[in-house]
Parts: sequence; C-alpha cells; structure tokens
Amino acid sequence: MSEGSQRNSPAFGQVVIGPPGSGKTTYCHSMRDFMGRIGRQVTVVNLDPANETIPYPCAVDIAELVTLPDVMENLRLGPNGGLIYCMEYLEANLDWLQEKLAAFRGHYYLFDCPGQVELYTHHDALKNVFAQLAKWNFRLAAVHLVDSHYCTDPGKFISVLCTSLSAMLHVELPHVNILSKMDLIEQYGKLAFNLDYYTEVLDLSYLVDHLASDPFFRNYRRLNEKLVEVIEDYSLVSFVPLNVQDKESMRRVMQAVDKANGYSFGEQEHRSLEALMSAAVGADFHFSSTLAVQEKYVQCEDKAVEEEVMGL
Repeated sequence: MSEGSQRNSPAFGQVVIGPPGSGKTTYCHSMRDFMGRIGRQVTVVNLDPANETIPYPCAVDIAELVTLPDVMENLRLGPNGGLIYCMEYLEANLDWLQEKLAAFRGHYYLFDCPGQVELYTHHDALKNVFAQLAKWNFRLAAVHLVDSHYCTDPGKFISVLCTSLSAMLHVELPHVNILSKMDLIEQYGKLAFNLDYYTEVLDLSYLVDHLASDPFFRNYRRLNEKLVEVIEDYSLVSFVPLNVQDKESMRRVMQAVDKANGYSFGEQEHRSLEALMSAAVGADFHFSSTLAVQEKYVQCEDKAVEEEVMGL
C-alpha cells in the first residue's frame, strides 16, 4: 500500500470507557495481546492522566502532555476537577495528539480512557476529542465496561443501565457494552435471574418486582418503574459478557466491536462471504456467548451445591 493511500484509508479502533475499577486497562492489555496473536498491528493510546501504572507497551501517553498530579498540585484541584481539566487541556491541544497518532497510521488503535463517569455522560471534552478523531478518518467504537457484580444487586443494575444509556446517547459513537470480570461473578452471590436476562436486558418489570421485596426500595417503586420505562423505551442497552482469560470470550467481544466500527467489512479482513454475512446478521452470536458463560456459571453453582451437600 502506498504512503498516500495509507494516509487516506480509515483507521479503526476502540475507545475503552467505563467507571473506575471496571477493568479498562486490563481489557486494553488483554485485547492488545489477543489481537497481536492473530496478526493485527495494535497501538495502545493512554488517555488517562491518572494512570501511573501501565502494564502494556504504551505507544502514545497523555502523561507526555499533562498529568493529573501536576494539575492537582499547581491548580489546587481535586481528582475529579483535575481530570476534567486534563481532558479540556487535551481538547485544546489536539495537534499534539494528531502528530503522535500519525506515526502509527495503518495500525489498529485502543484508547484507554479515564474512569470518571461524567466525562461520558454530560461533559463535552472527550466527546469533542472523539468527534475530531472521526474527522481524521478514524472509525471508532465505544467499548463501555461495567463490572458484572452489579448484576447481583437489582438497584445497582438499574443504575448501570441508566449510566450506559446516558453514555451511549452522549458519546455518539457505535457502542458495545461489556459485562467485565465474568470469571468472578459467582463470588458475588447468586443471580436473581438467568444471565441472558441481564445481557439482553429483558422485561425489566421483573426487576422492579424483585426490588419491591426490599422495604427500602418499596418506597421508590414508582421512581424505579419510570426509570425502567425510559430504558425500555430507548431499547438500546444490551451487554456482551467478557472473561479476559477466556480466548473464546475475547473473540466474541472482538467480533462485536469489529461489527460496530466496521472493521469486519474493511480491506484489512479478507473474509469469506459466509463470514461477512455472519457479521452482518449477527443474530446468534450474542446468544451463544451468553449461553457459554451461563453454562460455566451454572456449573460453578452446581459444584458449590454439591460440595455443600457432601459436607453435610
């Protein structure tokens, strides 16, 4: 490929977002290694100025431009205000980012973003950065990670749904919501419903009824019903389960993101017609991925019951 055509060809990538502790940096590390093993050239871009321990080779690091400790010390800001300032500073210095990214043209990009929720729900700095990347011919998908343990608490799960929906509407990118740390979900207790209920966000009235069994939430039933109505009216939120230690789980997430940002249909992937049609339709892979995780979850639960019975 000539230098000119490479410059004009689209660049594909993911912006990895989500609340603190959801596993964004671990995801970037694992996805970089996974894609590298299948032959993709991957560049990881750290956009988190508070990320001082980076486990992956970082090609572009916002710390070269601005760091959160410096901002907090010099401007006497707290961590939240400092992060917002850092993102606004990045937005004001997009020429720096453009110059850094140009050195890796033709690579697949992973953008490791900060863990401050308001940056994705109502603040405009990162949204504007993503919009500028789109103008530079970047085809991006937002990968929104949520810790799977929220499924064990109906109240928290409704909050997660509201946050995910708000981020989807605000960021304005093709969106893939991920339930991370699925290998740890059994440690948080038994789910009230099957896993596919949470991944496909099925009839949420059952969740409201389940909440009503708690005396505290019973007083807020009408509020929960209205929140659930908003989520169901948009009908946008669903989740893909992820265990970064499971190659098949990583493949399914990669397939979902490739479909969202268009990589599946680019020249980079020499796919058969059958594979292209599978990615275009994609009706069954969410179900199969959920079913695979559900089977593992049920097996762990059955094993725990068996051990409990044997101990009696």
